[in-house]
Amino acid sequence: MLRRRLEQWPALSRRLSRLAPPAPAAVVRVNSNNVSRLGAPKPGPKPRQLLSLPPFPAGADPLAGRKVAPRRVTAVSWVKHCFDDVPREVVQAHFNKRQVYTECSNQDVSADSIRTQKHHLKKIKHHEVMEPGMRIHLPVSVAEAEIKKRYETIPSATLHPNRDEIEYLKRLVIYKDSAILVLNKPPKVPMKGNLPVHNSMDVLAAAALSYGNVEGPKLVHRLDRDTSGLMLMGRTKESFTQLHWLFTSIKLARTASQTWNTACESYLQRYWALVIGAPKESEGVISAAITKVLLDDGKAERVILAHPSGIDGAQEAVTEYRVMGPTINGCSWIELRPLTGRKHQLRVHCAEALGTPIVGDYKYGWFAHQRWKQNPQPDFEPFTGEPYKLRRPEGLEVQKGSVLSKVPLLHLHCREMVVPNMAKFLSNTGEWHDNGTPWSKEKPNLLRFIVPMPVHMKISWNIMSSYLV
Repeated sequence: MLRRRLEQWPALSRRLSRLAPPAPAAVVRVNSNNVSRLGAPKPGPKPRQLLSLPPFPAGADPLAGRKVAPRRVTAVSWVKHCFDDVPREVVQAHFNKRQVYTECSNQDVSADSIRTQKHHLKKIKHHEVMEPGMRIHLPVSVAEAEIKKRYETIPSATLHPNRDEIEYLKRLVIYKDSAILVLNKPPKVPMKGNLPVHNSMDVLAAAALSYGNVEGPKLVHRLDRDTSGLMLMGRTKESFTQLHWLFTSIKLARTASQTWNTACESYLQRYWALVIGAPKESEGVISAAITKVLLDDGKAERVILAHPSGIDGAQEAVTEYRVMGPTINGCSWIELRPLTGRKHQLRVHCAEALGTPIVGDYKYGWFAHQRWKQNPQPDFEPFTGEPYKLRRPEGLEVQKGSVLSKVPLLHLHCREMVVPNMAKFLSNTGEWHDNGTPWSKEKPNLLRFIVPMPVHMKISWNIMSSYLV
């Protein structure tokens, strides 16, 4: 019908046939100074850098190392054979994205020709059969995947810290003798290493703090990743065993030596924590067993208060606490002394037994943090009754994980520790002496350590410490 109408108006058809195509639209470019300029379009993407595999060999067994020689070798089998350390799904992904090429000639291919792609390349599918002399070219991302795989599977115990890590760990050491090491652990440092964690304290300390010994120090107890403070390590097998029993339960560490038993009874750990709210009693003892439950099909675990029946694998957990001051900005400082060493014991006792989760503990106090941030309550000074105003010390930044930041860090710090002097009861050869070695009778039976709080807790302390007692 359109053709019939054009035949009726020949002048219109001639005019339409003489119309030129529209001119290309100008491209507007905006440089880094936000100045618009007219210019030509940007050049297209540069050719992808490719890797060349060796020519496919001719012979009865092209894939050396296999028990049974295959009748035919496909392209994906040849690539997997050349990149044995690369995950199979990575190789298959390159074939699915059509990023694998081949050439059917036996001529040598130089690096310049591959970079400029002057020779003839064609895409190859994963199921195509390889012939003698064929060469495959694929992106360098395959080699990058190989490097990533190598670092993911390397065992943690084979890693060696560099010079900076060694110097950093040595600065954390506050005490060292023939039996123990005491460190001031900073927050955000994991204690126990696994496959994806390489900078854990146990691995780095064993390699950097051996001080010439055959075996490095071992962790006597653990702190959570975000918890800071005193950390004890045993330098010998005997000292590690005795102290590990002591941290688990004083009953397990008792021996026939009265001097040693008296020193064990004086053992203590004191933590300082900032909690949301305030306990009903100013001091007391929390005796509440805890147990572990698995979540997300066993991928995660959580510690909760155990059922009174004790049939769910409950562990005894006892903690002493003392409130150190009034409630300020909806929070209060408390002192915690664990009498048993259980995982997440202090965090669970504060959140579930006292009902006052620790500031920054989003695992056990998420809902309390939401209410605390959404409904701030005014506080009053205990003596004058006037509204309390938070102090902001001059020159002190408050947005570093402190109580005034949007997302505070965990406010739990192992501040004080009293332990028996293991170097007095153990000789250099590991021999045990009930009342101390003859050459160390003048040494004290106990060692006491106190370390300052991390920066974010210092800021919170300076802001809220007007009436701490």
